[in-house]
Amino acid sequence: MLSDLKTLAEENFCYLTTTGRVSGRSHTIEIWFALNGQTLYMLSGGRDKSDWVKNALHTPAVQVRIDHTTFSGQARLVNDNEEDALARKLVFEKYVRRSSDDLVDWARTSLPVVVDIVE
Repeated sequence: MLSDLKTLAEENFCYLTTTGRVSGRSHTIEIWFALNGQTLYMLSGGRDKSDWVKNALHTPAVQVRIDHTTFSGQARLVNDNEEDALARKLVFEKYVRRSSDDLVDWARTSLPVVVDIVE
């Protein structure tokens, strides 16, 4: 199934399902993403105030659906400057040509969140 990741890299959105830190119920959001191998990067414009980020940090086991394929993963925050720069670059470069919005500030100020895809 991990071999499917490469073919899904250019999809417009992924669907991230987290477990509610208060309710315990599943919550799914549609979000932009970029892939680098088995690592999925997202940027949170609301930084760590976003519910999905709070949920993912509370319970890192998440599900990611891209097109019709669902993967399990472990969510985490970026933990070094090199990966931070990579996450911002990959997501920005994927969407800058797809969006009419100015994404420069968004890419610079958002919080990079990672999902390490597992089998």
